[in-house]
Amino acid sequence: MTMDLNTLAHWVSTTPTLFQGEGVVAARTPFLPNVPILKEEYRGNPRLGFLYQHLCSLLFTLNPTYSAVSEEIQLNEAGSTLGSLDFVIKNKRSQRYEHWEVAVKFYLLHQGLWYGPNAQDRLDLKLEHMLNHQLTLSQSAQFSAAYPLWRDVSRHLLMQGRLYVNPFHDEPVPSECLGYKLNPSQIAGFWCYQSQSHQIDEALFLLEKPQWISGKGKNCTRYTANEEHGFVHCQSDSGKFWFIVPDSWPQL
Repeated sequence: MTMDLNTLAHWVSTTPTLFQGEGVVAARTPFLPNVPILKEEYRGNPRLGFLYQHLCSLLFTLNPTYSAVSEEIQLNEAGSTLGSLDFVIKNKRSQRYEHWEVAVKFYLLHQGLWYGPNAQDRLDLKLEHMLNHQLTLSQSAQFSAAYPLWRDVSRHLLMQGRLYVNPFHDEPVPSECLGYKLNPSQIAGFWCYQSQSHQIDEALFLLEKPQWISGKGKNCTRYTANEEHGFVHCQSDSGKFWFIVPDSWPQL
């Protein structure tokens, strides 16, 4: 499919974060809300995480507050990779370097936990990994030795996406994850099992991966219940986002 980078970049620059923000967890995006027209095409890895990181790179570059944008900084020791940092950038206002980790995620509430649609990922596990592994890379002795210019770098986590609840199950919605308050505005999607999908009272249209961010286009295929689908992500004409998952989910 042809990706509209302008629509995607606008979503990234203006959509609230998954968390209300505290400490290293960003309460808002570091990007300008008004993005200049982007004329380039994205030819990179089609996976959503790679596309999202590319959009963040563009938006950091377009923000005059920042300069010297470096990304995918590898950290090695004794021939093995310890990890990589998403971004290190210079904040021209503070004259400090900032380490940013970024992620766009979509999670479904089930028995008090937020699962990824493939059930291999959970919000609490992702947040713990970002806080206690990814963001600690820039505090390590190996990082200071390899990049002495960035020794006093500050740390920041940007998590965007959408959280989904099942309207056909009566389940309390958590207000926090690992002590960090969730942003209620991002609990904005719905999910259900395939056997419940007949209760949805409007037509749904299948989304391709970039449309998970931006929403459906003009030529999306209408969803019809089919057990061979696996999980699907859809949007209705009224704009509601839906995940429909097999009845065996999350034990896929």
